[in-house]
Amino acid sequence: MNPETKTMSHTTVPGADFLVEIGTEELPPKALLSLIEAFRESIVKQLADSGLGFAGVQTFATPRRLAVMVESLDQQAPSKEVIAWGPPTKVAFDESGQPSRAAEAFASKNGIALDVLLEYVENDGKQDKLCYRATEQGLSSTVLLPGIIETALAALPIPKRMRWGAQREEFVRPVHWVVMLLGPDVITATIMGLATGNTSQGHRFHGPGEVAINSPGSYVDDLRAAFVIADFDERRERIRNGIQSCAESAGGTAVIDEDLLNEVTALNEWPVSLAGEFDKRFLEVPSEALISSMKEHQKYFHLVDDRDQLLPLFVTVANIDSKDPSQVIRGNERVIRPRLADADFFYKTDLKTSLAERRESLKNIVFQSRLGSVFDKTERVARLSIALAATVGADPEKAQRAAELSKSDLVSDMVGEFDKLQGIMGRYYAINDGEDREVAEALYEQYLPKFAGDKIPATAIGATLALADRLDTLAGIFGIGQKPSGSRDPFALRRASLGVLRIVVEKEIDLDLREALSLAIKQHGDLAATETLCEEVLTYMLDRFKSWYEDEKIASEVFQSVAAKQLSKPLDIHQRVQAVHAFSQLPEAAALASANKRVSNILSKQSAIDTSLSINPALLEAGAEQTLAADLSVLADKVEPLLRERRYTDALTKLAQLQKPVDQFFDDVMVMTDDEAVRNNRLNLLHKLRSLFLEVADISLLAPSK
Repeated sequence: MNPETKTMSHTTVPGADFLVEIGTEELPPKALLSLIEAFRESIVKQLADSGLGFAGVQTFATPRRLAVMVESLDQQAPSKEVIAWGPPTKVAFDESGQPSRAAEAFASKNGIALDVLLEYVENDGKQDKLCYRATEQGLSSTVLLPGIIETALAALPIPKRMRWGAQREEFVRPVHWVVMLLGPDVITATIMGLATGNTSQGHRFHGPGEVAINSPGSYVDDLRAAFVIADFDERRERIRNGIQSCAESAGGTAVIDEDLLNEVTALNEWPVSLAGEFDKRFLEVPSEALISSMKEHQKYFHLVDDRDQLLPLFVTVANIDSKDPSQVIRGNERVIRPRLADADFFYKTDLKTSLAERRESLKNIVFQSRLGSVFDKTERVARLSIALAATVGADPEKAQRAAELSKSDLVSDMVGEFDKLQGIMGRYYAINDGEDREVAEALYEQYLPKFAGDKIPATAIGATLALADRLDTLAGIFGIGQKPSGSRDPFALRRASLGVLRIVVEKEIDLDLREALSLAIKQHGDLAATETLCEEVLTYMLDRFKSWYEDEKIASEVFQSVAAKQLSKPLDIHQRVQAVHAFSQLPEAAALASANKRVSNILSKQSAIDTSLSINPALLEAGAEQTLAADLSVLADKVEPLLRERRYTDALTKLAQLQKPVDQFFDDVMVMTDDEAVRNNRLNLLHKLRSLFLEVADISLLAPSK
């Protein structure tokens, strides 16, 4: 008896622009974009759910405000036809036509007089039932919008909310004002404990005090007059252009990190770019350390020369248009000096202790409570690196040395201050210690790739170390039962798995992952159920190929057709997937996939086929059967060397020639004939056909399921 609703068309007054602005104390800069996007999405979804149409949506975000403007918003939701079905007439009325208790309840609920109840009988397509229809007037936007905004604010992705003063409301930062306008009119409501209005706030210094917002359409200009650029994208481009202009004037090129640019944009409402400089003596410190200090501590953009070498210059972005910019510049130069002096001190201090000497300190750092210290990890990785070196094409002794030193920079002062410099500083310190150049480079390359699309290790030693380090982590963490679940992946095993696959495939390393994992597991000593564990980790790692091929727009069935062979060499798997993908684009592919599926179904129902027997030519009937046998024999000889050389694409292209003879065979020949000898000969022929394709993949999985 639940009512149904149907939206009814209606004529409304022209839409009006709607604006909501939530004014706060300074919002977390790194979260600003995610907050405004979530705010927008929630509002848009709720408007759609309410049946309110609109022409477009704009968002605005500054350190002190989140705002959304909806263009030409309907001022009233559409009316709805409410349909309430009641009990069937045979239940609603007795034999004399009098209403039952069920009918009385239905009438009472819907305000229908009992003496006219028979007028409310309709057929629902199956039987006659009581039915009540009514029109429910749509609510006005002014009534709906306060609830929509409250819901959107409550749903924002805020990990930890805060209260302020005596307020019961919670938000990411204290809320001080709320603007809510529909056209020029204020929508009167209470949001976050505050009465809504049309009064915003300008820039803290240039335009302090209240700013009247005349209408949603004047919002941007009203705030601009108070020294606030409300549009995030406009502000970001103003900063970008300002940085580039300052760099050009200073004689360098600015290196603009997009994440830093977004963060700086989220820190300023009226940005002004200014160039400063620092003492040239600091250039003796590795540039990465200086850049990290400027970027992480001060949010400065660094400059380089035409050889991409760091210059003693920086660009800062101030949230004020000073009458005397030189004072602001000198202030920033004073601030950066001790920061760079710290980096200089850390570096020179670190150089006094070699990476080899630092290894002892790694015994005091726990990698994982059940997997030992970081020192223990380097020992395991060193043994594994020796074992993998030949396959990767690396010098075993150098691979071992790189593994032993791989984590020593973690206990340096510089990496202790700037953890993102791990590996980078290890390379500098190894060179200073007189270590082999390849070993030093491997200390940096062990962390590659760091993210999707990042470069992979260029050297064989670096690739060996990168593989060994990741395999050790995967084997260990799975071994203690801490495999990823859902979105929880504290040891970044998904990224580690993809890193292994990328290195092996892109560097064309013929690594057997099952064997490598078995070696990695053995390094941990007492991990239980080694065989089961190896297969569990192997399956997890190879499953990462799915997202890889999704990104390459390769159908999931293509990967499944190769995965069915349960292979363990990522490079071989990748080559087969690429071949099957190319094959799937051929005009013959669909028919051959279906034929393979048909053959698979036929063979699966046979309990005993002696596949060791050769096909008996005397039992082949003239026509399609003999043609298929002959073509199959010729192609098998041609394909065999291609398979040996892993030229899978060429092999499948040749096998595509079987499409017509296979189709003709199934059109003309009855496989399951009564003659046992003929039947077994035909089954053997189909088995050889199927086996030839299975040398590459199970292409029957490409056939659509019925």
